Amino acid sequence: MSQILKVAVVGVGHLGKWHADKYAACAACQLVAVVDTNIENAREIAHKHGADAYSDYRDIIPLVDAISIVVPTSLHYKIAREFLEAGIHCLIEKPMTETVAEATSLIEIARDKGLVLQVGHIERFNSVMIGIEKHLHQPLFLESTRLAPFSLRATDVSVILDLMIHDIDIILDLIDSPVKHISASGISVLSDTIDIANARIEFENRCVANVTASRISRKRERKLRIFQKNAYLSADFQEKILALNCKGETNNTEGFKDISHEELRFEDNDALNLEVLDFIDAINANRRPLVNGEDGRRALETAIAITRQIKDSQ
Repeated sequence: MSQILKVAVVGVGHLGKWHADKYAACAACQLVAVVDTNIENAREIAHKHGADAYSDYRDIIPLVDAISIVVPTSLHYKIAREFLEAGIHCLIEKPMTETVAEATSLIEIARDKGLVLQVGHIERFNSVMIGIEKHLHQPLFLESTRLAPFSLRATDVSVILDLMIHDIDIILDLIDSPVKHISASGISVLSDTIDIANARIEFENRCVANVTASRISRKRERKLRIFQKNAYLSADFQEKILALNCKGETNNTEGFKDISHEELRFEDNDALNLEVLDFIDAINANRRPLVNGEDGRRALETAIAITRQIKDSQ
């Protein structure tokens, strides 16, 4: 029988409070603590779930088996390293760390200590991914678009590390081929970092991905289009819809093959809850989580390469 894990959330702001909610509702773990430098905020979330509130994350190291780290990216490495060295499993929100070297260090510590290190690329748990993976067959070209209205909440990092990294992670997972070449452009509009960016990623297997992200849009959009031999897939991550357009067997009156169209709708699942449940189950089953440290490092490395190319061209 699996043990009831004692868990905590470090950072209970906009996203961290949702992590706390998911842990509190999970039968396989007990939310024992929440941590935030804003102690009043920590107390509010702790009171809601019957947990204890702390302002210093070091105070909970002896108390927990696993944690979510939901603090600014600049603090990810320092906090995760201390918990991993203490033998505590970590779920780190994306982007994993500020540098690839930091990510590698965390991966090595987790591996040496036999710990689960998961990275919060939540779109991997989106229900439309089920349809994509089922119908994917040697993609040749991908095009992703991720748009969001401007918010001060995430401007500590660029749009590449804030939004585009979701699509980078998905594309790298679907293509599973080394990156050969990247060309990118982007500009700052409302913040001191890059607010809109486009990147062309070429892979060793000759597949190409065109990735666009903007956080200065008036609408929200999360779409991925996949072109492969005899088929075109169009995924809407926001509406949970996958459109399949496939070349048929018979010719139409114009002498071309008929194109079949099918629209698949997927349940509006709770992706964050699935992410947290995967983390807990990976610990109890001693298995690899869906998005592990190597995945987080791979997405980070590509995001940094895109950022560097944009900055070098300015």
